Amino acid sequence: MRYLTFALTKGRLAYKTLELLEQVGITCEEMKDKSSRKLIFVNEEKKLRFFLAKGPDVPTYVEYGAADIGIVGKDTIMEEGRKLYEVLDLGYGACRMCVCGPESARPFLNHGQLIRVATKYPNIAKDYFYNRKNQTVELIKLNGSIELAPIVGLSEVIVDIVETGSTLRENGLQVLEEICPLSARMVVNPVSMKMENERITGLIQALKQIVSREQRSVK
Repeated sequence: MRYLTFALTKGRLAYKTLELLEQVGITCEEMKDKSSRKLIFVNEEKKLRFFLAKGPDVPTYVEYGAADIGIVGKDTIMEEGRKLYEVLDLGYGACRMCVCGPESARPFLNHGQLIRVATKYPNIAKDYFYNRKNQTVELIKLNGSIELAPIVGLSEVIVDIVETGSTLRENGLQVLEEICPLSARMVVNPVSMKMENERITGLIQALKQIVSREQRSVK
C-alpha cells in the first residue's frame, strides 16, 4: 500500500485538522511535538504522511501530486486557482472576504467609479470587481497591514479577510460589501482521487459525518 500524503496549512488550521482526524482514528503523535524540527511526519500503521506548508503553497503541492490531500482556507484556493478537487467544507476557520473602507467610500462602489483597491488577494479582488460588479479598478498588491492603505490615502478601499471586524472598527473602517464566506476546505489531487478512490472517499465520508454532527450541535 502506498502512502497517502497530506499537506496541512501551518498554524491554527493544522492543529484543528489534527483534532478532526483524531476523531476518525487518524493520529500522528510526532506532529504534536512542537519542538520537532522534522519536515515530514509519518503514521506507519495507516501508511499516511503529513507535512506542514504555508497556506499559498498547499494547493501547489496538491496540484503537482506532491501531496494527495490538502487542508487549506477557501481564500487560498480562490486566489491560487489551481487544478484540484475541493471535496469538503470543514467548517472551522470561518471568516469572510469583504470590501472594506471608510463609510465615505461607499458611493465609489455604488456608482462604478475607477478606484484603487489594496489587497493581498489580487485575483479574488479582480474577479469580484471585473466579473461580478463590472467595475474597473486599479489593484494594488500589499503584503502587510492592509487596513493602512485607505487611512494613508493609498487606496479608496481594501479587499481583505474579516473575522470579527474589530481591527477595522479601531481604524475607522467597516465592511462595505461581502464577497464570500470562507472556511477551511479539503482538496484532493485529481489523479490521486482516481488511483486511491476507495481510501480517499472513505476518509471524506467519515469526516463529513463528524463535521455535520459538530455543525448540528452548534445550532
